[in-house]
Amino acid sequence: MENANLFVILVSAILVNNFVMSRFLGICPFLGVSKQVETAFGMGMAVTFVMTLAGIFTYFVQMYILIPLGLEYLQIVAFILVIASLVQFVEIVLKKTSPTLYQALGVFLPLITTNCAVLGLALLNIQYKFNLLQTITHSIGAAIGFSLAIVLFAGIREKLEIADVPKPFEGFPIALITASLMSIAFLGFAGLV
Repeated sequence: MENANLFVILVSAILVNNFVMSRFLGICPFLGVSKQVETAFGMGMAVTFVMTLAGIFTYFVQMYILIPLGLEYLQIVAFILVIASLVQFVEIVLKKTSPTLYQALGVFLPLITTNCAVLGLALLNIQYKFNLLQTITHSIGAAIGFSLAIVLFAGIREKLEIADVPKPFEGFPIALITASLMSIAFLGFAGLV
């Protein structure tokens, strides 16, 4: 992956190796904040912001602090601190600029800190030995892929609310079945790039 083309990295992160549908990371907000498209879109934008900046900041932390000081064993702790700081920043900005969205996201907004997709992205960027440009591309692609998955899923769940679903499948069971079918559909992109 060191010399991978930026377009391949972008398409791969959005479709082929989608963090939610293929890597099964970030399932908690995916299931918890996907009942309405508007809320899902807001969560997608918040996660996009955090994932993109987390990818960039963790790259600099790894390259200019952890490696020169021989502290690579503190990688996960350092990355979690960076992610938590970014989430706090997003929370403050949303509370001031969009109180409605802030209320709608509720407890799931601070939970971005523990969203394994964000930490997974930071660790994968380092594992793949991406340079800064590749890291930014991969981070943006992964964030777009997360947003795409959660908004598509929210649209389907809104339609299912008015659909005639058998009683045993109403609510969460049909949501899980739908998520699994979406995952199978995304796995169809395997081999695209």
